[in-house]
Amino acid sequence: MPYASIKDIGRNIREGKISPVAVVDACLKVIDELNPQINAFITILSEQAREQARVAESEVKAGVSRGPLHGIPVAIKDFYDTAGVKTTAAFEHFRNRVPEKDAVGVAKLKAAGAVIIGKTNMHRLGEGTTGLDSYFGPVRNPWNSSYIPGGSSSGSAAAVATGMCFATLDTDAIGSCRLPAACCGVVGFKGTYGLISPKGILDGEQPPDETILWLSHPGVTTRSIADTAIMVDVLAERKRYRPTADALQQSLERAKLRIAVANNFKADREVSAAFEKAVEAIRGLGHTVKNAAAPLVGLEVGISDIERDRKSIATQFFKDTDIYLLPTTTTTVPAVKDAGNPLALAPQNTVFANYYGTPAVSLPCGFDARGLPLAIQMIAKPWNERALLRLAHQYQEASSWTAKHPVA
Repeated sequence: MPYASIKDIGRNIREGKISPVAVVDACLKVIDELNPQINAFITILSEQAREQARVAESEVKAGVSRGPLHGIPVAIKDFYDTAGVKTTAAFEHFRNRVPEKDAVGVAKLKAAGAVIIGKTNMHRLGEGTTGLDSYFGPVRNPWNSSYIPGGSSSGSAAAVATGMCFATLDTDAIGSCRLPAACCGVVGFKGTYGLISPKGILDGEQPPDETILWLSHPGVTTRSIADTAIMVDVLAERKRYRPTADALQQSLERAKLRIAVANNFKADREVSAAFEKAVEAIRGLGHTVKNAAAPLVGLEVGISDIERDRKSIATQFFKDTDIYLLPTTTTTVPAVKDAGNPLALAPQNTVFANYYGTPAVSLPCGFDARGLPLAIQMIAKPWNERALLRLAHQYQEASSWTAKHPVA
């Protein structure tokens, strides 16, 4: 059950074939079995989750439906405030910090009937890509504990990969949702800057520097693009966003997309080989595919021109291109013993999407010689989430990587 899709479990809940309480209990059983080794959660909300599940069950029996997330267990990265539940950012100074109010994203998930099953572990204050530095101990990669899980949304990726929950609400400032998703073999998504509200991330604390405020995006981790679309439909601020989940079902019948395969990224041999196979599969989907340079930039450029660059990105780099493709990581997953630098997993292929504020998604595309996941990344112009998720869904449907899960 924990590896089923949100759509399938949600339908079974609405039809009375399965109880939300049974779904929560199944996830809690996995957490009880695996979290001591993986350390994906800082706080596990067993009783609160069961109570929320009982409420959802009563509502469903009364004919009340809150949508596809009604009764579905999800988790929250411990960056987001949760009323009455500690929110620590894996930081010693915040270890006993208990906010009074839910973050906007958390409130939206609760209103949609989602069951909050816990708060996930993370790289301390979001300041690294390894997932190893946390006051509550390092997160371990569920495929092989000798390798990093990625960061900073490390616990979220590990929890989703192992079936501890169905989805998580995360953050992504330089790739910190997409990078752990790549390391753990799941889907990591961030939308256009402003698509999902960041309000309630350590609310009331000293804000980070201006660069992080500009680069940071809320993100979502799931096991499939279809599940991502459901989460994003609930979380999105509605000004320019069109719901996507139902549209994916007709995705194969839509017009061709213009796809650019990046020819200027850096990647090692194994990463490049898996990426090339993924591109070959995407070529078979019937879209127009060409090679082109992606608008890669690094943190060294600063943010003095960021507003101007965000205004010009659609016409400058997406004039005749809908989606760019490139690997999510530059290397295979680093070993823990080699990850002394907090940025040991390079964000070189991911940070440009944060700088330009464009939607981006990472999804599995293979495994390396050590049996660790590899990932492809897709980037679209601002506010073109539908095209992005459509292509990602098509590729995922055409590949078999979603069916593979770690043996912890």
